[in-house]
Amino acid sequence: MRASLRFAALVLVAGLVSACAVDDPSNRFAQITYQHLPDIRLDVGEIQIEQAYVTPGREPNVDHRFPVQPKDAAARWAQDRLVAGGDRLTFRYIIRQASAVETELPKSTGVTGMLTTDQSERYETRIVVEMQVLDGRQVQGTAKAEASRSVTVPEDISLKEREQVWYRLTEDTMNDLNDQLEETIKSAFFPYIML
Repeated sequence: MRASLRFAALVLVAGLVSACAVDDPSNRFAQITYQHLPDIRLDVGEIQIEQAYVTPGREPNVDHRFPVQPKDAAARWAQDRLVAGGDRLTFRYIIRQASAVETELPKSTGVTGMLTTDQSERYETRIVVEMQVLDGRQVQGTAKAEASRSVTVPEDISLKEREQVWYRLTEDTMNDLNDQLEETIKSAFFPYIML
């Protein structure tokens, strides 16, 4: 009886250890941050970040499976870079779109299909941010910035490699969006920028 109890305890401990060893995909990748870039100080009393995009959570959308979801990276940009330096007005940063869509690509068949490694899926990200300056409920200025990227993957790609592709795709899309946001804010909201 004691031997079977010890064996059961060992199995339980081994199970717990192996469960802890299973790598959570969200832990394999660093958060995408923008704290290394200069602040954008605005002459407003408040910065509002609104997540208007809702992840569908089903195909063809796959953004919910990304190690860093595009919507989270877009929100992080505003948290890291936008600073309220005034005492009135509101700057609203609205994430309208932050999707990643998977499209299956045609594969070779027959002998050609056995001898080649085709690109099997295309992933396309699109992030759209709308920005507004408000005085109470009255909109004083509005502008939009957007970025999109796509990449294809081979049919023999592993899950780990696919997640790395997704991470880089989010990062590259956000780098493009960063450039667009900087340019748009400087041109459309010039009167509200604090030097």
